[in-house]
Amino acid sequence: MDILTVETKTNENSSGTCAPVICFAHLRWDFVVQRPQHLMERFSRDRRVYFFEEFIPTDHHLAYLEVHAFAGTTVKAVRPRIPRGWTEAERQAGLTGLVDELLDLVGHRKPILWFYTPMMFSFARHVDAAAVVYDCMDELANFKFAPAKLGELERELMHRADVVFTGGYSLYEAKRVLHDNIHPFPSSVDVRHFRSARTLPVSPPDQAELAGPLLGFCGVIDERLDLDLIKALADRRPCWSIVLIGPVAKIKDEDLPRAPNIHYLGQKHYAELPAHFSRWDVALMPFALNDATRFISPTKTPEYLAAGLPVVTTPIVDVVRQYDDINGVFFASDASAFVEACEAALKLPPRSGKWLAGVDELLSTLSWDDTHRRMNGLVQEASETTAPPLISRAWARKQKTSGRRGYDVVIVGAGFAGSVLAERLANEGRRHVLVCDRRTHIGGNAYDFYNEYGVLVHKYGPHIFHTNSEMIFDYLSRFTAWRPYEHRVLAEVNGKLLPIPINRTTLNGLYGLDLTDDAAAARYLASKARPTDKILTSKDVVVAQVGLDLYRTFFEGYTRKQWGLDPSQLDKAVTARIPTRTNTDDRYFQDTFQAMPKHGYTKMFENMLDSNNIDILLNTDFRDVRDQFPDAHIVFTGPIDEFFDYRYGRLPYRSLRFEHTTHDQRRLLPVGVVNFPSEEIPHTRVTEFKHITGQVHPKTSICHEFACSEGDPYYPIPRPENQELYNRYALLARSRTDVTFVGRLASYRYYNMDQVVGQALSTFGRMQDRETADVGQGVR
Repeated sequence: MDILTVETKTNENSSGTCAPVICFAHLRWDFVVQRPQHLMERFSRDRRVYFFEEFIPTDHHLAYLEVHAFAGTTVKAVRPRIPRGWTEAERQAGLTGLVDELLDLVGHRKPILWFYTPMMFSFARHVDAAAVVYDCMDELANFKFAPAKLGELERELMHRADVVFTGGYSLYEAKRVLHDNIHPFPSSVDVRHFRSARTLPVSPPDQAELAGPLLGFCGVIDERLDLDLIKALADRRPCWSIVLIGPVAKIKDEDLPRAPNIHYLGQKHYAELPAHFSRWDVALMPFALNDATRFISPTKTPEYLAAGLPVVTTPIVDVVRQYDDINGVFFASDASAFVEACEAALKLPPRSGKWLAGVDELLSTLSWDDTHRRMNGLVQEASETTAPPLISRAWARKQKTSGRRGYDVVIVGAGFAGSVLAERLANEGRRHVLVCDRRTHIGGNAYDFYNEYGVLVHKYGPHIFHTNSEMIFDYLSRFTAWRPYEHRVLAEVNGKLLPIPINRTTLNGLYGLDLTDDAAAARYLASKARPTDKILTSKDVVVAQVGLDLYRTFFEGYTRKQWGLDPSQLDKAVTARIPTRTNTDDRYFQDTFQAMPKHGYTKMFENMLDSNNIDILLNTDFRDVRDQFPDAHIVFTGPIDEFFDYRYGRLPYRSLRFEHTTHDQRRLLPVGVVNFPSEEIPHTRVTEFKHITGQVHPKTSICHEFACSEGDPYYPIPRPENQELYNRYALLARSRTDVTFVGRLASYRYYNMDQVVGQALSTFGRMQDRETADVGQGVR
């Protein structure tokens, strides 16, 4: 297919150190200044930017590109011209060829592809890009005349995109389950530009002679406006002048509301807008409440406020969310309320007054410069390689001993307890330490690794770090940077996904209630609770707090699956750890420090054990090496009954089985973990690790978790007879001076990770104290 390329004479952008951007937009660069223009202008400061617009039919027999330059910007508008008679297939092939032509102009460096419309992905999907960005300003599929293929292409683009931005919070909430690297960026504003309206003395001629107070709207006049509301406003207040600035799109001229006091001033240049705003008394946003406006976050809101104008708007979700508590923003749903709101707004002095203090404070956080800076950081991060880190050669060499004949300490187990003690004894205590583990890896149950698809997963189920101890957090921070993460869990109940622990949202969603505050939720729970004189079992704990129905819905089946026992047979400690809330806080934990190791747990353990005084033996049973080091002190972190060869019998544990699968999509679950309380479903929970790790990857891995009675020990079963058996082993342990027991399995208690770290640090302190005492007595 023949393709012709034409370029107008332009000045080449001198800034070429960063990857160029090709921005695919359904808008014309010189149409209306909106989000794309604000952002691309800023990106063009340090990289070349090509603004690829929708094609224009031509009578020429070849497809070709027009590349336009405009005064005052280095952004180049690229306008593809397609022969008028071409079929859809020919047009797609022609546009694909024109993209390739543009790539030749761009040069050899991989570009960043930035999409404002999924429709253009159809002819650019083949490009080898440094990063693919989807900046989703609106739900375009809901707009009038939306192409039939838009939804399908958006799904394909979302799968390919390295980072996704949304034009507001409601759109983010609607799409966040579709991508692993999605961020809300509501409308920003060029405050300096629009604030000039507060001091401009002269109104433009086309509105200078208009009578009465001026109430104005500025923007594209299309199906998103409530035309009947505009007409009603004009009819009910004929002494007011209603000014509408902007182009008309997708609306017939005869359908526009007409009245003597309605004035259409047409499209204005961006530079002219402050002058027009300087004469207005109130700014209007009379949007219809329909599918086209469900997710919008109008740029006009902050622009009007920067100009010093009170705003009257219909209750668009994102506007209410962001501006509900701002003086000078009025909401009204129907014509009568809208007129009343305009009258209230007219009582505020435009462009001056105390009401603007809160406005200006908010606007200081909404600059396009700041939005560009944050977006640029995310784009740069997305364009960097995401290949999983390889184990260093130095670490690989540590998988065998150095040949040292003797060790001061032999530590059994390379999980949290063993690794923390190894690090402290080696680096602070200056001991020679051997760590052995029967598994083929360090990290214990917290071990994570990159699977065959490059997705970081936790081999033994999700491990979420949280603590209230600054000391423990600071200690671990020596070995890892952190990624902030607040864990959320949903429970699948009767086809609904509801927050767990139970909170007010759970109650409202489960029972169709409208509990609006903590007090109402507390009263409801109190009405269902069945207090008892003695709290002995896990069932007693839950029923006393929330009653039988919630107990059976969320706890009974899950506990039976998890423990193989009815809650009435388990110690109260099992369910006492799970709170019930009357607020809407849906975080699973409420600790002060909640975060995940930025590069994974295994990397943190590698850093922790990286010492010349530490040697490691993996895939090694302690019993095979214990006789080789008879003088070494033993730190044992395994099952205490195993150490004593099950002298009094085996301590009961519950085990877990994990089924890991990887899927060719970016997101499967709305949160990191979904619980399944029903006994009809065999697994207890499903984890999607990318929520937890923060990894960005086109695939996602999940893990189905099954509780079982056979396998590695995970959970000590809290029953009185089991505690009595453990006490017998603990008595044996206290009689030994050559071995120290530490950790979950050695203590027969379920500790959180931070508690294990705290126990290990305390144990090290006691070992140091004993050594100091021994040295003082001449014993070494």
